[in-house]
Amino acid sequence: QVQLEESGGGLVQPGDSLKLSCLVTGWPFGDYAMGWFRQAPDKAREFVAGISKNKWTTYADSVKGRFSISRDNAKNTVFLQMNSLEPSDTARYYCATRDGTTVTTVLASWGYWGQGTQVTVSS
Repeated sequence: QVQLEESGGGLVQPGDSLKLSCLVTGWPFGDYAMGWFRQAPDKAREFVAGISKNKWTTYADSVKGRFSISRDNAKNTVFLQMNSLEPSDTARYYCATRDGTTVTTVLASWGYWGQGTQVTVSS
């Protein structure tokens, strides 16, 4: 059974940094792409960042230059380093994996999801 468990969320101030982690079990982690998504209240879930099997990365324009995705295949864990956080980054953050080696921004292409971790950026 595939399980994804996010951690690292919290309440921070604008300009602060936060690092999210997602541990994956029951899945050949190193063989597939991983992604981070977020959903703010009353908004649709959106793509944030993705990393392919070969560690090529893709970012949403809104986070480029501020967020960084990485993966540790030995630990079955994907990370999202978030710097220069803004109130508009407030959302529930989800990690996901898919039966494919490359990243896609199409949510329906990601078959496995975690429960999410809340990130709130507020002064």
